[in-house]
Amino acid sequence: MRATARPGGHPVTRTVTVPSAGARLATDIHLPQPGTTGRRKKHPTLLIRTPYGRSAHHAEARRWTEHGYAVAVQDVRGRHGSPGAWRPYAHEAADGAATLRWIRDRPWSDGRTVAAGSSYAAYCALVTVTGDTTHPPPHPDEAPGAVIAAVPALGTAETAREPSGVERLLGRAGWWAAHGDRHDSDPAALDRLLARDPGLLAHLPLTALPARLGRALPSWPGVWTTRWAGPVLGLAAAARVPLLAIGGTHDPFAADTVALWRHWGGPARLVLGPWGHRLTRDPGPGARPEHHIDTGRLAARWARAVHDGRFTDRTEDTGRTDGAHRAHGAIALAGSPWWCPAGPALDTPAHHCPFEPAEPPHTSGDLGPAPPDGPPPGRPLAARLLYGATFLADPAHPVRSDDLRADPDRADRALLLTAPLDHPVDLLGTASALLRARADTPAADWFVRVVALDPEGRAAPLALGTARTAGPPGSDTTVRVELGLLARRLPAGTRLRIEVAGHHFPAHARNPHTGGDPVTATRLLPSRRTLHPDGSALLLPVTEVRRADTVRPDPAEETHP
Repeated sequence: MRATARPGGHPVTRTVTVPSAGARLATDIHLPQPGTTGRRKKHPTLLIRTPYGRSAHHAEARRWTEHGYAVAVQDVRGRHGSPGAWRPYAHEAADGAATLRWIRDRPWSDGRTVAAGSSYAAYCALVTVTGDTTHPPPHPDEAPGAVIAAVPALGTAETAREPSGVERLLGRAGWWAAHGDRHDSDPAALDRLLARDPGLLAHLPLTALPARLGRALPSWPGVWTTRWAGPVLGLAAAARVPLLAIGGTHDPFAADTVALWRHWGGPARLVLGPWGHRLTRDPGPGARPEHHIDTGRLAARWARAVHDGRFTDRTEDTGRTDGAHRAHGAIALAGSPWWCPAGPALDTPAHHCPFEPAEPPHTSGDLGPAPPDGPPPGRPLAARLLYGATFLADPAHPVRSDDLRADPDRADRALLLTAPLDHPVDLLGTASALLRARADTPAADWFVRVVALDPEGRAAPLALGTARTAGPPGSDTTVRVELGLLARRLPAGTRLRIEVAGHHFPAHARNPHTGGDPVTATRLLPSRRTLHPDGSALLLPVTEVRRADTVRPDPAEETHP
């Protein structure tokens, strides 16, 4: 055991190894400084288990010790200081349970624990409560007393695919190149290779990516053969400990964060800001200074409320027994200074924005026919088709995920545009699109990308969703594309541009349109698409958020008892 001391001779960090089946897991123990008597007290403990290196959490641990917590930060099996084979998602429930038992036997532990983590580490925290397919849920006396899960990566299937089944290529290739089947990490690995070979991810089949990366990656095929969802959501309803779920509306796993909160059986709180995967370090469009909260301080305050006994079980918390989610949480409305209660926001009814056919062609820059100044009084917001009633989804020339430009000279998508908004509009809730459409191939992916254009024509992403269809070629069908949670104030003069395409590459793998698996495909076919505006629509959660100018928004008010 190695101890590190602050000035004054008080050891605050110890590095130990925690025994679990077949491995001894490297763990840093951070303890609050002793009081003036020099005697150590017993403390509640925060546990973080991470594959990204425990040393990155020293500053976070120090802040928690200032709140009176002992902190245990552990390298998961096979990563950094912990020996063994690194098999993502394989050992976390059992190793987490063993670590909790070890903590509770320490003289500095008062028996109360909080499991916490972000991204993959959030999964580690959650399975200490829910268990997994190989490790049953722990007895309540052995589980942590609370869980803090930030931008949770819930399992292989959830992170590798959209709910529709469409493969998330760029994110998974980047993660496996940086962390997969290696003891340490190389975060820039994929960026270096893409700089050398920009077409790296276009080579087929995708299963051969390790050879192009230049190193063995035996776990890569298993990323795509795992098609069933992990156990966390399925077992979440049986959980009884309090949960704090923190996420970003621009994070790829935002839907998983909300679903976890909705499904959780115990008292739960939700915080969603206009952030990406790195939360406040990754602000998205419309982020305001009021949205830059100290999530660490908020989490510590929440944990202290749990340990003070100020949280109740689900029935007492809501007065309901039908499994409905609690209206406890806060969602930031980007483009405004406000935080809003989460429950009412997620129940906002959909506003029907129909698609309309194209007018006789005339040009207006790169956007196609010019829209009217605004809808007639009483007429709902509508999106007029500019071009692409028929278009070609060619996987050899896919629509790019990293390019928001709309080029009418390329007939690779349908493009629609609304009139400018004549007043600010608040979108707060779940959005979707309905497409009445046809493909001339037996398999097709449908991507809907919604872009907000400000009065100067500058584009910012608003929503993205995808659906996968299979059936007889040439058959008309109605496709519902889920666009996820929106929390955004759109100023007057904003226009919405809606793109309907067959690909979104390299963020997502290209559908080959043959009916074959996109991961193993070596042959690609173009797919002729038809979009019928009649019967197609954008469904938006239009609401109105009003707060007095003298009220200072405070998400803590919505996340604590």
